Amino acid sequence: MTGTATIPLVRAEGDPFTIGRCHGAARSGPLRAFIGDSLCRLNRVMQPPVSMEELLPTIAAYDEEIAKAAPDLAEEIEGLARGADISRAHASLLQLRREIMGYRKIPTLGDCTTYARAGSGAGLGGGEPVLAQTVDLNGNLDDQISVLEVARTGSARRVLVLSFAGLLGYLGLNSDGLAVGLNLVLGGQWRPGLPPYLAIRHLLDTAASVDEAVAALRGMRLASSRSITLCDPTKAAYVEVVEDELRVVEAAQTVHTNHLLHADLAPRDELNVFARNSSLRRLDACRRGLASVPQQAGVEDHFALLSAPPICVPDGGDIRLERTVAAVVMLPSRGELYVRPGDPSAAKTQAFTLRHG
Repeated sequence: MTGTATIPLVRAEGDPFTIGRCHGAARSGPLRAFIGDSLCRLNRVMQPPVSMEELLPTIAAYDEEIAKAAPDLAEEIEGLARGADISRAHASLLQLRREIMGYRKIPTLGDCTTYARAGSGAGLGGGEPVLAQTVDLNGNLDDQISVLEVARTGSARRVLVLSFAGLLGYLGLNSDGLAVGLNLVLGGQWRPGLPPYLAIRHLLDTAASVDEAVAALRGMRLASSRSITLCDPTKAAYVEVVEDELRVVEAAQTVHTNHLLHADLAPRDELNVFARNSSLRRLDACRRGLASVPQQAGVEDHFALLSAPPICVPDGGDIRLERTVAAVVMLPSRGELYVRPGDPSAAKTQAFTLRHG
């Protein structure tokens, strides 16, 4: 994706099935092409290759857990399949790609770098809350970016979500002023459960604050390890999850990359040495860079930090390796999500704002 490409915006309102059907219909061509591209590009980044037939039992096991943990999202996946004219199994696979890939052993230079600042209610000198991050993925997924604006029947809450290739959730914000970001961390046994991308969407659908989101996470069986960053007008936090262990770190400002930071979980970190070195460099660079970004900084100031090496990970030409495919700045109090698709140092900023109900 070039810096001038327009990110598709999908607006969907109604019950969960209707929302999924609208999403699927709007993205049907790209989603079918993506599924047909080496099985969602899995076989371009994994060895040995996998087939849909051998994945069906695994998909079924995850579907069962999704239906138990977030039945509304299970219905939305069904609607996605109907709208895009794909099978239910393929619609589920779109949600599970990262879990199917599992732990990656290929040395890599990056994954996401995320930071959050709480607002003036946390005593930060009049600044507003912000959550910003790079999105580092393999598979060349910058051609699969879209933004979803979702409003469910019976709820006044509206949600803005950054999506890749049919994902119902990845990162985003809601009309209550909660923003959610994420970082991959590696630890524990990955197992059928609620994929973290869907968990983030569930938080945005159901939680109004950092405290409510943390409470919800405590009751979830996540499929894979993650660090989830939360921000509202008065609080910022990250939540590290490894299997059924969860640790919360609250601060006026947080920074996270891809190694476990909490002392209780750090011994369980499985990140390979190459990725860990990159994670440490990016963590240090982000902390130092953020110290120079004033509390009243504008969106472009945050993008300048996200666009600088080593935080921005360049394309090395290997589809198997993670690189920065987008950068995002969210202002949750305003309901604003800003995205630079592809390499953020070469892209223009695109703005998305929650409509009032």
